Amino acid sequence: MTPGAKIEVENVNVPGHTTRVDAAKYAEMKRVLLKVLPKKSPRLTQNEVIEAVKPLLADALFPGGSTAGWWFKCVQLDLEAKGKLTREPTKPLRWHRK
Repeated sequence: MTPGAKIEVENVNVPGHTTRVDAAKYAEMKRVLLKVLPKKSPRLTQNEVIEAVKPLLADALFPGGSTAGWWFKCVQLDLEAKGKLTREPTKPLRWHRK
């Protein structure tokens, strides 16, 4: 991937709106997120996902897991908009892969 490359992401909460973000960080979070999210119960909460992804993220992109929470939310909203993740109507919210 080209250093500084950007990728357009969607937001399930704001249909039709896109934002450009760092492609390498997006790809790394997506890779790890899809690895840790289950397809079946028990689904994971936001805090559980963030704790699960931190040790798996490339340290060069996420030193010590920094900004993992922001990038989880960015990728989660995009993948939900694209129909690859499902948000369950629970409290707290839980997610799983489709």
